Amino acid sequence: MEITFGYIADFNGASVHAIAAELGLWEKYGLKAETPVFTNGPLQIQALGTGDLDFGYVGPGAMWLPASGQAQVISVNATGNGDRVIAQPGIESIKDLKGKTVAVPEGTSGDMILNLALESAGMTIADVEKVVMDPATAVAAFASGQVDAAGLWYPLISTIETQVPDLNILASNEDFKDTVAFASGFVGANDFVAENPEATTKVLQVVREALDYRKANLDEVIALTAKMMKLDPEVVKTDAGNVTYFDSAELDALIEDGTVHSWLTGMNNYFVGAGKVTDPADPATYFTSELFLAAGTK
Repeated sequence: MEITFGYIADFNGASVHAIAAELGLWEKYGLKAETPVFTNGPLQIQALGTGDLDFGYVGPGAMWLPASGQAQVISVNATGNGDRVIAQPGIESIKDLKGKTVAVPEGTSGDMILNLALESAGMTIADVEKVVMDPATAVAAFASGQVDAAGLWYPLISTIETQVPDLNILASNEDFKDTVAFASGFVGANDFVAENPEATTKVLQVVREALDYRKANLDEVIALTAKMMKLDPEVVKTDAGNVTYFDSAELDALIEDGTVHSWLTGMNNYFVGAGKVTDPADPATYFTSELFLAAGTK
């Protein structure tokens, strides 16, 4: 069966695809996959909605879209710790951002970390001059001093640090670990998942095997992914170092004990506070946990 499965060109978004291509997993499970690259998760959700994509990858900042009914989460990918609010030298705290220009890719984990950081300082997005930019433009704008701060993630920040080595890090995922898990995941189009459970199961078998391989062979997968994306392996290694990865058995256990549900619920609470969604769905309605678990028994 032919499917389309999007990805983002960073380690978290691309490593499963790199493994699937290297090990021939699509063919193993009877699939022929077209794998277009996207710059962010919201664009993939949009493509799912128009029927141009069957599956995709989203970071934590775009998880509000499945929670608002626009896609199904078919698998967790990882939990991240690579997001930061960074500022130009001389800006020492979140409170110092009042009235300053802050670049952020809308609907991403950079957007998420910025909102959480502002809230922790008793501020809102209205207290800064938010400038919406795609990731590459935000990197260039910060590096050239066109903006005062940015909500971004590694490895993008690694690129900036080569040009602005004395930048300040004002907030990171670690600051909010007790309330919000920055979980990324793989998503499917609502209609496709509902109408094609067998194909979705085959995709999940590919994902599960790739997750297992990545957890057991991380250094090799870093090299594979760097080669696929034509990136410096050291940059990709830095990216991978800011994330917690799980194999399929670990995810099975985290699903069964309710941990994944609590992650998604905590993210929903954040999205409500950030004004992304007013009445998010219960994760049980948009996370196809039963399909994920069943794919491990076939």
